[in-house]
Amino acid sequence: MTLPRAFIEEIESYGAPCLSGLIETLSTSSPETSVRVNHLKGALIPDGADRVAWCDTGFYLDRRPQFTLDPALHQGLYYVQDASSMAITHAIKAITAEDPRPMKYLDACAAPGGKTTAAIASLPSGSLVVANEYDYKRAAVLLENIAKWGSPEVMVTRGDTHRFTALRECFDIVAADVPCSGEGMMRKDSEAVAQWSPALVSECVARQREIVGNLWEALRPGGYMIYSTCTFNRHENEEMVEYICNELGGSTVDVGLLDFRGIAPAIDSDLYCYRFIPGRIRGEGLFMSVIRKDGDRETVKPRPAKKPLTAFSKAGAECQPISKWLTGDYRLVRTDEKILALPESHSRWITDAASALDVISAGVAAATIKGRDIIPLQSLALSAALERSAFPAVELDYQSALSYLRRESMAVDAPKGYVLLTCGCSPLGFVKNLGNRANNLYPAAWRIISTEIPAEKPAIVMQR
Repeated sequence: MTLPRAFIEEIESYGAPCLSGLIETLSTSSPETSVRVNHLKGALIPDGADRVAWCDTGFYLDRRPQFTLDPALHQGLYYVQDASSMAITHAIKAITAEDPRPMKYLDACAAPGGKTTAAIASLPSGSLVVANEYDYKRAAVLLENIAKWGSPEVMVTRGDTHRFTALRECFDIVAADVPCSGEGMMRKDSEAVAQWSPALVSECVARQREIVGNLWEALRPGGYMIYSTCTFNRHENEEMVEYICNELGGSTVDVGLLDFRGIAPAIDSDLYCYRFIPGRIRGEGLFMSVIRKDGDRETVKPRPAKKPLTAFSKAGAECQPISKWLTGDYRLVRTDEKILALPESHSRWITDAASALDVISAGVAAATIKGRDIIPLQSLALSAALERSAFPAVELDYQSALSYLRRESMAVDAPKGYVLLTCGCSPLGFVKNLGNRANNLYPAAWRIISTEIPAEKPAIVMQR
């Protein structure tokens, strides 16, 4: 791989010991493969696995398997994520260690969902996560990955970060994994090399300032911003953190990541910043800093501004059978297309906030209604809120599970009506059994295209 000359000169100009050898590493080595298990669904790291030091649910693989052909991936039992990005779990746990109250957490640039699902797994119980993405196509991928992870305490939105200025001082933690020049992905993505230029870096800096300015308004006094990029230059990293602290009003916080071997400190700065550099650690390029906003949590009572509710309408009596499909306390609301089950503890906040945001989904997207028929959705099948006893269940073998994920027609030995399919005893999705055949209800946009049929099911994670 030939790296841009201007990029090489920029890195060399810093004279930073932690960047020594970086150019050779990017040019000659290959990325690692790592995954993070979903404890919410009972997934476990296999015995003897090579664990990620800064994430207790992450581990490395010796080779990259065909993840697409593993039903466990589609069931949300694990997420394929670069080990460097898993550091968000350590940062969140450090922030909340002395304050385990439920948090309101905003992931403002969330797609494809790796850091969001890591946050869900790391926040105190009862926390609410708002995951936002600007790009329409990437927002669809985010929604799919959030649904597969299975937490009902999530709200997925789409739009510019300026929308969040209407939710002033509402969030306890804001994650700003901002769009950047992508230098940290050069080893992994040839497009990151092709698109890089000094002009791109300047464009990213301007956009990053706009984003963090918007998000700073949504962060409560005493709250924390987790600022991150996947790049190496100081302009998008240390200089941006200096801007946040000096111009917006905050101070960096030590979350202990330098205790892990290989993670490097800030370059030419006393700020608490963390650099993940290929060749020093087993992962791709990442920069992270945690910044506490000046002020005190107890001085504000964050709530969205009250506006006329437009995103949801009240679910009628015809929707009440859906309550039997859920375990826990939920408020049912309707959108144009779906019945959503909002966690009761967050329902008022969600409905208030929805008036300011473009909401794709919230809580559990439980069903659609066609005429008199209430059709359970895939997101319900994969949710921790599913009451499994509400549906007859059929366990599938590996080959049948792949057939279902390809959205092929099938037959099941079960009563007529909606049937929950499982694989490895974990929910896979729904079919509507008509007797002589079953309608496959797996989402068409999610179906796997590969027609390969491996002899054995991949064994990437363990299950309780």
